Amino acid sequence: MESFARTLHGVLQGIENAATLSGRPGAVKLLAVSKTRPAEAVRALAAVGQRAFGENYVQEGVAKRQALADLDLEWHLIGHLQSNKSREAAEHFDWVHSLDRPKLVDALGQARPADRPPLNVLIQVNVDGEASKSGCAPADVMALAGRIAAAPRLRLRGLMAIPEPHPDPAHRRDAFRRLKALQDRLAAAHPSVDTLSMGMSDDYALAIAEGSTLVRIGTALFGRRD
Repeated sequence: MESFARTLHGVLQGIENAATLSGRPGAVKLLAVSKTRPAEAVRALAAVGQRAFGENYVQEGVAKRQALADLDLEWHLIGHLQSNKSREAAEHFDWVHSLDRPKLVDALGQARPADRPPLNVLIQVNVDGEASKSGCAPADVMALAGRIAAAPRLRLRGLMAIPEPHPDPAHRRDAFRRLKALQDRLAAAHPSVDTLSMGMSDDYALAIAEGSTLVRIGTALFGRRD
């Protein structure tokens, strides 16, 4: 427990240092990426103050949420969402970061239970145009956002991207900068937009410098996966 407390403190301090350098102290939230980690590890991190956790797969996330139902946690689906998993995602998650096509807007909106708050959604953008990566094209973001905004059981919160893992930091910085410009356009059209999810363990400082408000960190918190 003490090691988790030290690790969490160090990561939060690094995030806050980067946010302060960018002129936005207190403006960046940590999402602990708990995919493939056991529920006990999530419980240990929650015990020292972390509340928001990100999962790649619907079934794994649902199982952890059920195992940790006694805790007041916030669950984010950050992995690619298949249409046939949209009902479970809408019922069990608080956020979906990977909405990237109109079909998912309809499926999630129809499946979100009426007794729960609207589902917070981010549009995943394929900012570098990688053929192997999910996400909508930057040119399609505004139209998709309009469709989300018209869905009463969904709440449009912003954008998410996983830029190409290029060895040159300048390349990644450029991708972050382009996503921030797109986010600014989106926020001007939709007042609910307040979240820019970009940056992971190895590049979160760069992402924060370019305007990220939420960083997705797993390795720096839990260690490398086997």
